[in-house]
Amino acid sequence: MPSSAAAPAVRAIDAVRAIGADVLALLLAATCAGCDAPETLLCASCRQRIRARPVVTGTTAGLLVRAAMPFESVPARCVRRLKDEGETRLAHPLGAALGEVLRGVLEARPAGEVAVVPVPSSRAAFRRRGYRVPDLLIRRAGYTPRRLLSTRRPTADQRGLDVESRSRNVHGSMCAKGSGGLAVVLVDDVMTTGATLDEAARALRVAGADVLSAVVLAATPRHSERNAYASETRRK
Repeated sequence: MPSSAAAPAVRAIDAVRAIGADVLALLLAATCAGCDAPETLLCASCRQRIRARPVVTGTTAGLLVRAAMPFESVPARCVRRLKDEGETRLAHPLGAALGEVLRGVLEARPAGEVAVVPVPSSRAAFRRRGYRVPDLLIRRAGYTPRRLLSTRRPTADQRGLDVESRSRNVHGSMCAKGSGGLAVVLVDDVMTTGATLDEAARALRVAGADVLSAVVLAATPRHSERNAYASETRRK
């Protein structure tokens, strides 16, 4: 895993990539993913909005989750453009934000290997996009994804479902292999209710893994508000 000493080099590489992305955006007549400003992939203002602003929250089943940013406004538009419009160049700045949080989690762990495990994309999503979003973000963050999880059955679209319905929808939908005895940090792109993360953690634990926590790129405002309240409570 990248060390803290390598952080300046990583930031320099990200800066070069940002310049390259803007040059390519000019050639392709792109618009800013965050605000639709012309001739740039991501304007300076929106680039600042997708820097890491960590949110600490948890799932219904008690899994600790750290998000790099709230899923709202500019971050939400950038994530949708990556997921729904195939704008994979956004994986560089988004992956950098994810990597900042992931690095902190891994470096706080005592000596010993920790597997960075992406939540699996459905077969339909992979066919539609041609790439797996969590895997891509992990790579852009500077880590190697360990694909220990797979889907064993299709699930209904989670959009519009309440917390209980989401949990029922995904329960038993994943299985894990080759994870016995491993310490694991789960990674996903967006956390809404946490039902998918709970199912991923369940499958890994059944296979013998020690699931330490999860890191996601973004968490919905409900989770961001919970964290803000918790932070204020701790300060009082």
